Amino acid sequence: MTPGLVAGLADLLALSEAGFWAAVLVFLRVGAMMALLPVFGEQAVPVRVRLALTLAFTAVVLPAIAPLMQGMSLTPGRLLAQAGAEVLAGLLMAMMLRLFVNGLQVAGTIAAQATSLSQIFGGSAGADPAPAIGHVLVIGGLALATLAGLHVRVAAWIIDGYLLIPPGTLPAPATVAEVGLAQVARVFALGFTLAAPFVVASLIYNVTLGVINRAMPQLMVAFVGAPAITAGALMLLLLSAPLLLPIWVQALIGFMAAPFGAPP
Repeated sequence: MTPGLVAGLADLLALSEAGFWAAVLVFLRVGAMMALLPVFGEQAVPVRVRLALTLAFTAVVLPAIAPLMQGMSLTPGRLLAQAGAEVLAGLLMAMMLRLFVNGLQVAGTIAAQATSLSQIFGGSAGADPAPAIGHVLVIGGLALATLAGLHVRVAAWIIDGYLLIPPGTLPAPATVAEVGLAQVARVFALGFTLAAPFVVASLIYNVTLGVINRAMPQLMVAFVGAPAITAGALMLLLLSAPLLLPIWVQALIGFMAAPFGAPP
């Protein structure tokens, strides 16, 4: 074997080793994100499906961010620290999107409390039961986001995440606190906005009930009004959900396009 061939094989081995560790780091970040991402990180999704999705997203993302990995020192001594940084970065990026799902749950909880439907529970996959309205909004919102090409936008979100959080690094704690606080405020504002029709309907219902009670004190208006508010809430959900869910999807897509820009 000639010395030139030996040198070429050594270079190829070093290049293969660097590419392997780069793929491992990308896999760790994507795998951490798969635990919290909307749709893909739901508890109803089997673990094997999540693993297959992680491998698929890794294969899509790795060629795009390979130039960013070339300047990294992928030595065994620093690999453990870089792996931990990638996992934390993936959890942080996925948590920003998971909060949008929590926004739908907040909207459903507010709507259920306002319309006296909070005692009706849905088949939530979480540990705590959620109101049926919140469960319907979450399932509908996730389905609509999937139809809008969420898988493509998630791949772009992961790639853009390497520009926001470079490989092997962690953002400053002050930046994380500031961005996290802004995201929580945005999500709660969005949730209350989505639940506004139910809050307004509840206000009108209670004012009307109070006027009737003052006019006819002997009438048990609570027993008369309870079926009315239940039927009205269900009808309002039927009419408003097709209008509210696209607003949520646009907010999610707008945030993924400009995560640190103005609130959508």
